[in-house]
Amino acid sequence: MTVRILHNPWRILLAVNAAVIVGVFVHKIQLPPYVPYIHLLVDYHFGFIKRALIGAIVALFTDKVPVWAVFAIGGVTWLVTSALYARLFQKTFGFTAKTLPLFVFMAGSPFFLKNFIHTLGHFDIYGCALSLVLLLMPAGSLLFVATAALFSIVLVLIHHIHLLMYVPTIITIVVARHYLAYGPNRSNVVFGILALLIVSALFFAAQFLGTMPIPEADFVAYLKTRMADPSRTDLLQFAYIWYQPLAKEVSDTWGRLPHNILGIPVFALLIWLHIPLWRYFAKLIGALARDTHRRLVIAALIGVSLAYVVMFAMVFDYSRWISNWAVCMFLILHAVKMLPAARETAPIPAEDRNTNIFGLILTLIPRVGIIRPF
Repeated sequence: MTVRILHNPWRILLAVNAAVIVGVFVHKIQLPPYVPYIHLLVDYHFGFIKRALIGAIVALFTDKVPVWAVFAIGGVTWLVTSALYARLFQKTFGFTAKTLPLFVFMAGSPFFLKNFIHTLGHFDIYGCALSLVLLLMPAGSLLFVATAALFSIVLVLIHHIHLLMYVPTIITIVVARHYLAYGPNRSNVVFGILALLIVSALFFAAQFLGTMPIPEADFVAYLKTRMADPSRTDLLQFAYIWYQPLAKEVSDTWGRLPHNILGIPVFALLIWLHIPLWRYFAKLIGALARDTHRRLVIAALIGVSLAYVVMFAMVFDYSRWISNWAVCMFLILHAVKMLPAARETAPIPAEDRNTNIFGLILTLIPRVGIIRPF
C-alpha cells in the first residue's frame, strides 16, 4: 500500500488534504477568537481609526455581534478564497493528471489554505482573495489598475500592515498583467503612480493618525455595547492595540526576537520541502520570452520578500508572515505563467520519488501557525 501511495499519490493526497482541513477547522472553532472577534466590534463610531473597516461593515447589519460571527464570516471568506483559487488554477494550468502535483504543492501547502483555516477571522486572507480576483479579471484597461488601487485601499483600511503584506504582490500582478502584457503609456503610468501615492498616504494616515481618540476604558465600554454577550470580557483583552504606537510594536517584536527566532530553522525546512515547486517557478521565469520580463519578475520577488523582512522587524506574528510570503509567491507564479514564454515549461514530475515524498510530508502538516511554528 505504501509503495502504491508513493508511486501515484496525488489524488489520495488531495483527499488527505481535505480531511486535514476539516480537522483544523474543528480544532479552530473550539478556540477563543481573541483578536478576530474584537475586530468585528471596532467601527468608525469615534471617527477615522485604523483596523476598523470590517467592524464598520458588520455594524451595517447588526448592533450586537455574536462570537460565532467570527467563524461564519471567516468561513465564508475561506470558501470564497478557495473557490477563487480553484478557478485560477483551472484557468492557468487546468486540472489534469500532469498538473495535480503542482496543485497539491500549492493548494495543499501548510502555508496556504490550511493555515488560513487556522488563522480564521484574521485579516490576511482578504489580501489573498482580492489578489485572486485581480488574477482572474480582464487586465487590458485602466479599470484593472483602478480596481487594484481600490482593493489596496480596502486592504489598508482593514489593516494598514497590508501595505507590506499584499499590496506589493498586487503591484506585481498589475505590472505583469497590465503594463508588461499591454505596454506602458503616459496615461496608465501616471494613473498608476497617483494610485500608489494615494494608497501610501492612506497607510501613513492609518498608522499615525488612526489611533483611538478616547481613553481605553471608554473604548472598552463602547465595545461591550456591541457584544452579544458583554460578560465575555476576556475577548476584549487586545483593545490596547488601537493605542499602541509603532515604536512599542517594534520594541515588543525585538524583545521577543531571541525566542521567536528559534522558529527560523523550521520555516527554512518548510520552504525547502517545497523545492519541486520552487524549481518549477525558476524554470517558468527562465522560459519567459523577454529578458526585461525576467529581470522585472526577479526584482518583484526581491521587493515582495524585502517587504516581509520589514514586517518581521515590526510585528512578531512570524508564522503568519512566512505563510503569507509563500502565498504571495504562489500568486506571483500564476502571474508569471500568464506572461509570454519562449518555450513550454515541463510540469512537476508526477512519478518522481523525492517529489512524492515531499508532497506527502506537506500534505500531512496541518498548518504553520500564528506566531511560532505549529
